[in-house]
Amino acid sequence: MAEQKTRNLQTLWQVMKGKRLLYFAAIISIGLATFFSFFAPLVVRTIIDSIIGNQKMDAPKYIEMFVSWVGGTTVLRHNLWMASIFLVCIAFVRGIFDYLRGRWSASASESIAKNLREKLYQHLQRVPEKFYSKQKTGDLVQRCTSDVETVRTFLAVQIVEVGRSLMMLFLVIPIMLSMDVAMTFVAMTLVPFIIIFAVFYFLRVKKFFKESDEAEGAMSAVLQENLTGARVVRAFARQDFEMEKFDEKNQQYRDKTFRLIKLLGGYWGFSDLLIYSQTGLVLILGTIWTIEGKITLGTLVAFFTYEEFLLWPVRQAGRTLTEMGKALVSIGRIKEILDAPIEDNSGKTNFKIHGQIEFRNVGFSYESNKEILKNITFSIAPGETIMIFGPTGSGKSTLVNLLPRLWDYDSGSILLDGMKLNTLSRKAVREQIGIVLQEPFLYSKTLRENIIANIKSVDEQQFHDASRIASVHDEILSFEKGYETFVGERGVTLSGGQRQRVAIARTILQNPPVLIFDDSLSALDTETEKRIQDAMQKRKGKATTIVISHRLTSTKFVDKIIVLENGGISAIGTHDELIKSSGLYQNIFELQTAKTNE
Repeated sequence: MAEQKTRNLQTLWQVMKGKRLLYFAAIISIGLATFFSFFAPLVVRTIIDSIIGNQKMDAPKYIEMFVSWVGGTTVLRHNLWMASIFLVCIAFVRGIFDYLRGRWSASASESIAKNLREKLYQHLQRVPEKFYSKQKTGDLVQRCTSDVETVRTFLAVQIVEVGRSLMMLFLVIPIMLSMDVAMTFVAMTLVPFIIIFAVFYFLRVKKFFKESDEAEGAMSAVLQENLTGARVVRAFARQDFEMEKFDEKNQQYRDKTFRLIKLLGGYWGFSDLLIYSQTGLVLILGTIWTIEGKITLGTLVAFFTYEEFLLWPVRQAGRTLTEMGKALVSIGRIKEILDAPIEDNSGKTNFKIHGQIEFRNVGFSYESNKEILKNITFSIAPGETIMIFGPTGSGKSTLVNLLPRLWDYDSGSILLDGMKLNTLSRKAVREQIGIVLQEPFLYSKTLRENIIANIKSVDEQQFHDASRIASVHDEILSFEKGYETFVGERGVTLSGGQRQRVAIARTILQNPPVLIFDDSLSALDTETEKRIQDAMQKRKGKATTIVISHRLTSTKFVDKIIVLENGGISAIGTHDELIKSSGLYQNIFELQTAKTNE
């Protein structure tokens, strides 16, 4: 635990890189503001004891010089407004340094928060697919927003307040000792107990901050899932179930946060009791000693003011420790993302794929104890179109996900144009392989922006040709705003078939040498599917194409069919060859043919 805390502190120090000097300047400013704030009680003491009263002046040199400059105590007694002007000037100078402290600390913390958010976002773009398979989106959003904000607040307020607290302690105690030693000890009677209580409280409460933060992340994850799957929730009338699920997470978050608030309330309440008891002790004994003549009235007033200066940083230590605990929890959750290993993007980058693909005894498993693919061996010639067919769970999608290196195979080898796939840069490979997923993702943008995607410049004719091949061009033109139609988050305003066709157009527009259709025609009617197949047939030979499908309607357009069963290849051949041999393909073909003829 101590080692983890040390690592989190080191991370916090690292994220301050580049802004440490600004923080140092802010601490210096708050120190100077604190220094000038100590002048006022001494001026008030001098006015009460030596200007209004008849005590011999016992004040710092700068106050004696001011009194002498205005003409002495007699002149000042008849012109107390001068002392007021002096106090205003002190407050003005203190205000300037307070302003600089606020400006510099805010500027530094906002810049750090911005850089931290960018660092998190960039890191999340580079982590492997395996990372997302074990994470909840809502919790990741929580870490990138709420946790970053917690760190920003701590850096903006508490870091510089530590400087103020230390400055107050180092300055106020010598000043109080110089005025009266016995009264100083009275003023510090309960201070050790307040400090011990603050440390004890921090050690006890920090784990509750983590529990509350994690409960909020779990609640955010449920909310995100519900909003993302809004159509499914309504389609299956699961609103009541989803509300109960959210209420459960919401209640857990409420209970954990309420427990934290009760602990906070107990701390502030008890610490206030100690502080007011300490202040009352100073007031009672100070009044008695003033009446007895042991101290002057001005000294009592100054001591009462300095007591606040002494107790404030001690009490603030508890808040600082509390906020530091929250910040360390947050920085720990942030660090879990930043410590996640990123994809290895090393390898050959300067190459051009022509489309020759070869699998040699490829084996793969998501978990070490369960093999998903085993001894996969086949080859595809450049420009060839193949179909991968098999029952659900046979490993079809897993197989094609190996090509763009979303996952790396465990055994055997995959060759692209004779080059071993695991020696090629992931980024370079993915730039030359186009994938249309069964459940395509559309951005909350216009249709044009979704189809163009990351292409910087595109020919308008090629743009429309891609939409025509995907059999979506005419439908888009029938919309009121055409290609400028806003599709909503994840393309919610479009049907499943329309989303698939927009995704097909987006992939074709990129014109990659390798095309993968992962059951991406499943939401289309037979007529639309045939139009797309006819258009793709005209492009045959321009790209190596891999089609995953459960339907056998497109078999006459492919050069070869690979049948997968239980993670292995059970048959390879053309449609005519496979329907003549007994096996899964023949059985499914007969079932689908019989259903079509009914």
